[in-house]
Amino acid sequence: MASSIESAGKHLVLVGGGHAHVLVLEAFVRNPEPGLAITLVSKDRLTPYSGMLPGHLAGTYTRDEIHIDLEHLARAAGARLVLDEAVGFDRAVRRVLLKGGENLAYDILSVDIGITPDLSGIAGADEHALAVKPIGSLLDKWDRLADSALAPNGPRRFAIVGGGAAGICLAFAVRAFFTARVSDPVEVSLIGSSEAPGINAGMRRRIARALKRRRIAVHAEDAALRIDRDGVVLASGRFVPADAVLVSTHAAPPPALAKTEWAKDERGFLAVRPTLQILNDETAFAAGDCATMVAHPRPKAGVFAVRQGPVLARNLRRAVRGEALETYTPQRDHLLLIATGDGRAIGGRGRSLAFEGRLAWRLSDVNSNSRPML
Repeated sequence: MASSIESAGKHLVLVGGGHAHVLVLEAFVRNPEPGLAITLVSKDRLTPYSGMLPGHLAGTYTRDEIHIDLEHLARAAGARLVLDEAVGFDRAVRRVLLKGGENLAYDILSVDIGITPDLSGIAGADEHALAVKPIGSLLDKWDRLADSALAPNGPRRFAIVGGGAAGICLAFAVRAFFTARVSDPVEVSLIGSSEAPGINAGMRRRIARALKRRRIAVHAEDAALRIDRDGVVLASGRFVPADAVLVSTHAAPPPALAKTEWAKDERGFLAVRPTLQILNDETAFAAGDCATMVAHPRPKAGVFAVRQGPVLARNLRRAVRGEALETYTPQRDHLLLIATGDGRAIGGRGRSLAFEGRLAWRLSDVNSNSRPML
């Protein structure tokens, strides 16, 4: 094994405060690397843990409980926190271009900056809808919506566009939150253009029953074409009245990646090897939703970023030491838990495992609270 003395004088730059980078910092808290300078670039001091978002919107978790304190974590890891945003990367000279004007030089780089919502296929979505990701941008808008709903003439009709697991979770969360706080009848609609990937038939049956039990109207196999101030126009021509619309649909790469010379997949996300290095740059790594493992593509979901975190941490350490890197093959199936907002949850994995009940909710709660260190 190479000596950690080889790390001396080297600079590791972590761009973005995503789940994988939180776990990288935790690894350097537990086992510091002598002589290595670490810089974390993040727009915010606090980063939300995505697994707890539905629970927060349902009123189960407070804002403080769902956030990870990056400033505290960086300090514990001996890292410098730069509160800024990366707007570009110069691969040739190994520099990160920041919005505030600073250029950061690096020896080893890791990018974990998430996604931006792709609302291009839905007319009016930019103006009349709340995009679920990035989560940090959603939370303040959600607070304003919640405050307005508590007024006597506030919104009472809510539509969620996106029939995947995230959209289903949101529908249950919105129903739970507003039903508990508003005395007037509340209408919640779930709009999805296709069956949710990764949800097996047993789970789908249980979810359908739970949606009916919770009085959530479902518009399946019918895409949203336009959103205006009064509701959502569907591909079938149907109109779903809504005072507020949340959109949880496709993701797009962050703009900062557009002009880079790094390898990308067909959608513009960074293309990485099983080592999490970018295909055409051994000094640059990427993880989380902004990256695609071309040999093992997986959905854009926080669970995969969390699983990448320990591997990324070990490989960053190996890279600064000049050691051989390990390869990573993500699992194909993962445990999926959907809280239904009534003290119950529906869970499943793979093609056949499906279950539900209050014990499933306890499992969901424990799973959410196993987030990285605060």
